Amino acid sequence: MKSQRRLLINALLAGSLLAMAAVPTQAADWPAAKPISYVVPFTVGGSTDVVGRMLARKLADRLKQNVIVENKPGAAGAIGAAYVANSAPDGYTLFGGTISTHAINASLYKSLKYDPVKDFEPVSLIAYLPNVLLVDPNLGVNTVAELIELLKRNPDKRTFASSGAGTSTHLTGELFANAIGVPLTHVPYKGTPPAMVDVSSGQVTFMFDQMTAALPLLQAGKLKLIAVTTKDRIALSPQTPTMEEAGVAGFNVASWQAVYAPKGTPKPILDRLAQELAVIVKDPEVQEQLGKTMGMQLVGSTPEELRDLMAAEIPRWADVVKKSGASID
Repeated sequence: MKSQRRLLINALLAGSLLAMAAVPTQAADWPAAKPISYVVPFTVGGSTDVVGRMLARKLADRLKQNVIVENKPGAAGAIGAAYVANSAPDGYTLFGGTISTHAINASLYKSLKYDPVKDFEPVSLIAYLPNVLLVDPNLGVNTVAELIELLKRNPDKRTFASSGAGTSTHLTGELFANAIGVPLTHVPYKGTPPAMVDVSSGQVTFMFDQMTAALPLLQAGKLKLIAVTTKDRIALSPQTPTMEEAGVAGFNVASWQAVYAPKGTPKPILDRLAQELAVIVKDPEVQEQLGKTMGMQLVGSTPEELRDLMAAEIPRWADVVKKSGASID
């Protein structure tokens, strides 16, 4: 009986040792075994997709392994995030996370099928994306102060568009309503293009969105840019004041793009990825396309810095969501 018990204990110990040894062996072999999947939780052509494809190509060059982009859009990124949360933590699945997937969704969805903190390992904050305040050139306003005055005097003008309920563009509008003390009516659209078309035609009064998405209509004179939401002015439009400079105290909002891996991915792999991404964001092509052309503020952080950002952003947007009353089942 004792010998059987001893055999059982030895077998359990051997199994534990093998399990413990599996992670470092796996990390040592990575990424030789197979191509890496980079999941983008939004449609092709959007800013997250553009960032993902650029990073995938550069990572493939540096890691000497194929990095394949997979688009899994839907539910403000929640579908793709849930897919990655349930993927093997072996370094062969990466995720293009955003302010929506890893900050806003945590409080917006009543039954989110992933936990942005518990189900993911932060890898690197890639970039901040400045949002801008846009109006119809024929609206007759040139400044934020003039827009606020218009909204206060004309209840029928108190409308703002967004690319969808619960997106950062929606909640930035809610933040603005709270800041100026004027109730506003949110008009959600299925994406940025139709929202901008209706703002440019005067059907909706204004909207917040990313500078990169607005550039074609701005250049065509169909939209007017009156402020940026970041704490500093942006290189693409240095003459445009920040919201704070325009008189809305403490208004500082920026979308962001980041890279994550499933929870439990070995630390050596996470550290290697963060190191490679820090080099990639300094690449001249990346600086030109994502920085100068698209107006992104490139970062390339450590995993710890991305974790700290989430710790600040999740409660901040939870407060905005609560005040706005926004909720998705």
